[in-house]
Amino acid sequence: MSTDLFKMASLISDQSRTAILLCLMDGGAHPASELAHFAKVKPQTASFHLSKLLEADLISVEKHGRHRYFRLINSEMAYVLEQLLILTPESPVRSFKESREQKVIHYARTCYDHLAGYIGVQVTDSLINQGFVERENLNFEVTPKGTRFFYDFGINLEEQKKKRRTYACCCLDWSERQYHLAGALGNALLEKLFELQWIERIPKTRAIKVTPLGETGLGEVFQIQLTP
Repeated sequence: MSTDLFKMASLISDQSRTAILLCLMDGGAHPASELAHFAKVKPQTASFHLSKLLEADLISVEKHGRHRYFRLINSEMAYVLEQLLILTPESPVRSFKESREQKVIHYARTCYDHLAGYIGVQVTDSLINQGFVERENLNFEVTPKGTRFFYDFGINLEEQKKKRRTYACCCLDWSERQYHLAGALGNALLEKLFELQWIERIPKTRAIKVTPLGETGLGEVFQIQLTP
């Protein structure tokens, strides 16, 4: 067991492989060329690192014709990376660009397939404060009041319960140091916010932007403070 842990730690400790894994934390599938650009390495170097990550079952690959797309192996891997980020001091900000990027990623982002960052925590706190969910250890329980809320909001709870994954769990947010909603329900909520066009992805990053529609909707439905 200790040998396997050592191998895993060695894989993640490489700066380029870490950059690739962080890019894949948006839950999407990315081609090797895009991952190479994100990690600031040559395509051949990226291919080498991707092979290592594939061998260790940290990522998976999908083939579409001649193209290959890579993604994290599962949500559990994303959770492990999120927890490691909590233990890791942030790099010093050396430019206005880095400062701006840091603020954006802290404000709202995807944590694999659910909403994280300031907005993610605010939405989760709202669900608790309005009595829609209750925290039980490291999981969330949907209350009868919450069942009605999610139904009215267009989320089928029975479908989420049938999925072969955790239903509604706590994920410790690395930038906010508070829990946000993860699991099948967290994913369903994220997808619903995309569907309503309340949020949208910022290209080439896992950061999320709140749209004008979202400013109104999130304020009315979740009664959250949009600015920290």
